[in-house]
Amino acid sequence: MKILGISGSPRKEGQSGTYTLVKTVLENSGCDYELISLRGKRIAGCIACLGCVKDNVCKVDDDMAGLREKIVAADGYVFGAPNYYSTINATMHAFLERWFQFRHQTGDTLWGKVAVTVGVGGTAGQAPAEEMEKFLLYNFVETVAKVAGQGAASCYSCGYGETCQVGIPVMLHGPEVRITAEMIPDVAKQPGLIDQAAAAGLLLGQRLRAGNDRQKTAQAMQARLMAKFGEAV
Repeated sequence: MKILGISGSPRKEGQSGTYTLVKTVLENSGCDYELISLRGKRIAGCIACLGCVKDNVCKVDDDMAGLREKIVAADGYVFGAPNYYSTINATMHAFLERWFQFRHQTGDTLWGKVAVTVGVGGTAGQAPAEEMEKFLLYNFVETVAKVAGQGAASCYSCGYGETCQVGIPVMLHGPEVRITAEMIPDVAKQPGLIDQAAAAGLLLGQRLRAGNDRQKTAQAMQARLMAKFGEAV
C-alpha cells in the first residue's frame, strides 16, 4: 500500500505546521509513503480548455504533470493546507482543481480511494480540512479522518503584530500584546494535536491494510454527494 502526502503550504519544511502534521500522519500509517511539498511548484488552476476530455490527461504544461502518475498510483492520500481566508491557499486549490482531468467519461481512476485531510490556521484549521474533503468527495474519495490545528500566523513575524489592530496577536492576546516566542503557536509543541495526527495516520493505514473495497467506498461516496446535491435544491 502506498500513500501520497501533499503539503500545500508555501513555507519551508521546518517552518510549516502543515508539513509537520502531514508527515506525522504518514509516519503513523505503517504504510509506504511519499511526501511532496507544493512550495515553489508552478501549478495553475483549471482553465476549462477541455483538452483532457478524450484521454483524462490534463494538457496544461506545468508542474502538475509530474504529479499525475503519483496521484494515480497511490492507494491513499494525506493532503494538508493552511487556512487562507477560511479556505485553502491558492496553490492547493489549483492542485485540486486540476483533478477535473480524472472525471470525464465516467472516469473512475480515483474512485473509492481513502484520505486524511489536514488543516492549519492562525486560529483554527477546520475550514481548509473541510474544503479539501469536498474536493475529494467529488472524486468519490473518502476522507476517513480530518486533522485541524492552530499554527503560527504570519502576523507574529511580519513586524507589525503588536500594533496591527486586526492582526492575530491582538485578536488573541489583546491590544497591549508583546509577542514572545512562547506565545507563538507551534504544532510540534501541542501533544494533543500530534496525537490526533498520529491517530489519523493509524486509522488510514488500518483501512488500507484491511483491504479497502474501492467499489463499496465509491458507492457510499456517490450516495453522499447525491444527498448533498439534494440538500442544495
